[in-house]
Amino acid sequence: MIRSMTGFASATGARSPFSWAWDLRSVNGRGLDLRLRVPDWIEGLEAGLRQMIPREVNRGAVTLSLRLSRDEGGATLAVNDRALAAMLGALGQIDAAAQARGLTLAQPSAADILGLRGVLDDTRPEDEGAALAPILLAEAQALIADFQAMRAAEGAALAKVLTAQTDEIARLTDEAAALAEARRDAAADALRIAIARVTDATDAVDPQRLAQELALLAVKSDVTEEIDRLRAHVAAARALLRETGAVGRKFDFLMQEFNREANTLCSKAQSSALTQVGLQLKVVIDQMREQVQNIE
Repeated sequence: MIRSMTGFASATGARSPFSWAWDLRSVNGRGLDLRLRVPDWIEGLEAGLRQMIPREVNRGAVTLSLRLSRDEGGATLAVNDRALAAMLGALGQIDAAAQARGLTLAQPSAADILGLRGVLDDTRPEDEGAALAPILLAEAQALIADFQAMRAAEGAALAKVLTAQTDEIARLTDEAAALAEARRDAAADALRIAIARVTDATDAVDPQRLAQELALLAVKSDVTEEIDRLRAHVAAARALLRETGAVGRKFDFLMQEFNREANTLCSKAQSSALTQVGLQLKVVIDQMREQVQNIE
């Protein structure tokens, strides 16, 4: 089953004093472009995610965001003794310098000192990040599963469209083969008439040169190889639609081959009906190519 490169999944979780929200989304990309926006203080989280996601996702511009918040009631406040001592020493020096100049400064209150930067810390236990990492990684695994399920569902819808387009290419190829066969006798009659005109007009016709020109005309008008290759490409497309895993790049290359054969068919057509079928082929192939750009 093929998968789409676009997808989205979200989830929320909590463990006191934290709560969080996940957001995982992707759009089309030439390869796997992974962008993570996660807290850097949770040791091992980003590294674990960078190992986990590529095991499941092969292509796409993937963005994973984790918004984590801490409950106010869970915060732990503590005085930074070193910062407090340094701050009190500095205040003492300022007060002494002021007195030396005959100035009297108002004494700061405890609240004033606590409000100074660095004196009061919002601390978290050192093992908080270590405790959160395995919980978050386990949640991420479930999030990725949901994300892949959505991509698979979109891939199934894409497969239906691509199957219908492949069937249409097969039908047009059969129509082109029938038209090419029908024009064979008419082309042979036209060629015989042209040869008769040339030979009647002059007695100095080089038989070897005439044979070369006839062979060249036959090659230029024969679309048998193009028909055979188009049928082979149809079989390859159907095989890719049955495969599992990432087939987007293979499909993209196959669409180039489809287009090449359709162009050659049009250039060799020498028939308005066959040219029309070739143009219809090009339209369907181009529509199919646009859909293929969404496949992982």
